[in-house]
Amino acid sequence: MAPTLRFGILGTGNIARQFAAGFSSARRSIVNAVGSRSAGSARDFAAAHPIPTAVGSYEELLASRDIDAVYVSLPNSMHHEWTIKALRAGKHVLCEKPFAANTGQALEMFKVAATEGRVLTEAFMYRSHPLTHAVQQAVAGGMIGEPRLIRTSFCFRVSRTSGNIRFDPALAGGALMDVGCYCVNFSRMIAGAEPAAAYGMGQLHAGGVDEIAAGVLQFPGDLTASFTCGMNVQADNSAFICGTEGYIQVPVPWKPPEQKARWVLAHSAPPRMDQTGGALASPQPRQEFEVNAGQSLYALEADDFARAVLDGTPPVVSREDTLGNMRVLDRLRRQIGYEASLANRLGSAF
Repeated sequence: MAPTLRFGILGTGNIARQFAAGFSSARRSIVNAVGSRSAGSARDFAAAHPIPTAVGSYEELLASRDIDAVYVSLPNSMHHEWTIKALRAGKHVLCEKPFAANTGQALEMFKVAATEGRVLTEAFMYRSHPLTHAVQQAVAGGMIGEPRLIRTSFCFRVSRTSGNIRFDPALAGGALMDVGCYCVNFSRMIAGAEPAAAYGMGQLHAGGVDEIAAGVLQFPGDLTASFTCGMNVQADNSAFICGTEGYIQVPVPWKPPEQKARWVLAHSAPPRMDQTGGALASPQPRQEFEVNAGQSLYALEADDFARAVLDGTPPVVSREDTLGNMRVLDRLRRQIGYEASLANRLGSAF
């Protein structure tokens, strides 16, 4: 029987609940403990999922001998501190996105992981889903010819912003950090390269964070990516990869379902100027593909991390991938005028 990785969850917020709820279908990992600053919150969380051990401090969770790895689900500004503390406590760390408040923090986190001999990975859960793999393979296999344009969006509307960590610059909030990071990551993944140029614009909330942002990334090989993200606006939240011979649409790229996750291969109608006479040619038939994962999204992520720890397989999101994403986010936030007061005090390159 293959060994199992024992997780402890640091934090009891919404993303921690989603992560814990997905473990019913995990095969190489289990959740053994949860830690919160409130013992009551930890007990309620443990009872809801269920989890054997609940502790009322982050330090007590890190000291536990019943866990091998920590899932850091805390606010963005706390990722750096508690990831390093977990690593120095001898734990492997799966850290929620965005990995850190800035690139400088990310570099230090990876340096500590190397010193301690522990696995440290950024938690972009969509990267573990076979839908993402199928789209990558379709592009690499030439199904749309040469990729030339990537278009993504990730938006949602929050009615109550007061007290919301996403709207607090001291907690490294903002639309780019919360959801725009997915769009940047997806574009870089498909391009297989870092952008030579990045341009960002946006609208700032009264609190100082970007509440809407748009960006353009220019990659080598004549590939351009554009994206939109926001926290007070609705959108289709899809992804398109447009090539010389067709395009791929991913209706639900960020949180694909366990069953019947779809992607579409389609073709535009040939332009009139390219017709040589007679009836206009029709576009090739639209093809829809379904992917069944067999596990929940967060179980897939946890099991991928377990394989990296237990079997030595490369992490789904590499150190270089994470650092590349952070560098782009730093550049875009600087251009938008993001008031990153905490990040500046901690040595941001802004």
